[in-house]
Amino acid sequence: MFARLKKDIQAVFDRDPAARSALEVVLCYPGLHAIWAHRLAHSLYVRGWVVLPRFISNLARFLTGIEIHPGATIGEGLFIDHGMGVVIGETAEIGDNVTLYQGVTLGGTGKEKGKRHPTVGDNVVIATGAKVLGSFTVGANSKIGAGSVVLSAVPPNSTVVGIPGKVVVKDGCKVLSDVAANIDLNHDNLPDPEGEMLLCLHRNMARLEKRVAQLEEELKNRDPESV
Repeated sequence: MFARLKKDIQAVFDRDPAARSALEVVLCYPGLHAIWAHRLAHSLYVRGWVVLPRFISNLARFLTGIEIHPGATIGEGLFIDHGMGVVIGETAEIGDNVTLYQGVTLGGTGKEKGKRHPTVGDNVVIATGAKVLGSFTVGANSKIGAGSVVLSAVPPNSTVVGIPGKVVVKDGCKVLSDVAANIDLNHDNLPDPEGEMLLCLHRNMARLEKRVAQLEEELKNRDPESV
């Protein structure tokens, strides 16, 4: 238990440059408090308890703004940055060394029974406000861009942006052996497929306008009276 608590604290130091001391992390990081409360609630939940784990979950939500259902399975090294508005559903599964930013939802899409929440692989980063909805897998070492809505499976080593989310980078970088190096926190440095498409349309329009002007000039030189 103490080894796991130590890993939870170390995850904060690895991914938050604002962390100054272990005492500060233990006392002042709501994401860490929510994870610890969940570990207690989950241990009771898997033993058949229902009301008490839900009460602990609701108390943690009241204190931290982070809602984690007691049934969710969470690996080691989860880091929830700030965390306000984070929601993790009952059948969600989260691997090791995952990073969630504020406003992230790991939710379902309806009232279906059984597995209805996503499975998140190791070393995944899900940026601010992203919604991952449904029973599918987000592959290891992937990044979900801020504000994205992901409704289908994400291959490993991929970057997803947009609504609905689309894979824009796959196998773009080598996976390193060191755990801390594997965690790519540059979730602000993402492609913009919509912006690239608009730029492409702008270039095509400029090219067509230039070509029309050339044709008008040629027509004018051939028959000035027709223009």
